[in-house]
Amino acid sequence: MKVPFKIDLNDKVAVVTGGSGVLGSTFCEALSICGAKVAVLGRTKAKLDQVVDKIQARGGRAIGVNADVLDKRALKKAKEEIIARLGPCDILINAAGGNHPKGTTTKDYFWPEELDQLGKEVTTFFDLNQEGIEYVFNLNYLGTLLPTQVFAQDMIGKQGATIINISSMSAFTPLTRVAAYSAAKAAISNFTQWLAVHFSKVGIRVNAIAPGFFLTEQNRNLLLNEDGSYTDRAKKIINQTPMGRFGKSEELIGTLLWLVDDHASGFVNGIVVPVDGGFSAYSGV
Repeated sequence: MKVPFKIDLNDKVAVVTGGSGVLGSTFCEALSICGAKVAVLGRTKAKLDQVVDKIQARGGRAIGVNADVLDKRALKKAKEEIIARLGPCDILINAAGGNHPKGTTTKDYFWPEELDQLGKEVTTFFDLNQEGIEYVFNLNYLGTLLPTQVFAQDMIGKQGATIINISSMSAFTPLTRVAAYSAAKAAISNFTQWLAVHFSKVGIRVNAIAPGFFLTEQNRNLLLNEDGSYTDRAKKIINQTPMGRFGKSEELIGTLLWLVDDHASGFVNGIVVPVDGGFSAYSGV
């Protein structure tokens, strides 16, 4: 990996939730290249080890820490381990998140005749599963709030302390089908602004990145057919993206490093930055 520019994160400790995912692992590598000691948080040890091994092979310092972002006790235990091995947190990246099929409708629009299909092959708004919706809200919103409660305590009054949340294009304009995910990411954008104000007197800056469409493990089956061609939904996304392609995870690094660096963005607080190839700017006409 090559970072577009380097910032000085020597002696800084970065905690990245969802750190073994496609985007989260990219963040971990970039922060490490800039000198940060990185704690990679996630639930699957094998995936954490892959990220840590990659960072260590470059000469960076990183540890993998098993923790569920919805388990506050596990997060507190993770914090104790991180402090003992790396030191207290300076940078928190809340990259854990995702969707669930049970919080998603089958079609873009509801039609009256689908009332006869309730509970059958079509998932309408009326079929959305409460547990699925709760899962999506919990993972995205509580999965950001709880780690912040745990790790931000050590960031109070520290020079350069910063929190980066991950929002979505769905927070700006809700995408069809993903009702729970869109609402949850809108909550992340709102929470980012709220938290930026709340922490403004203790030196912790809070901002968010709203990625456009990037191929990840979670959405690959929705966007690509078995032969690698685009699905119909992927074609809609590409047609709505002026740059005409999906983003690459490395294309988030510049925004991440800018927001993390207190020298570059020390007066930037409470914003949500789209990195979307023009998606949010395009009306479709």
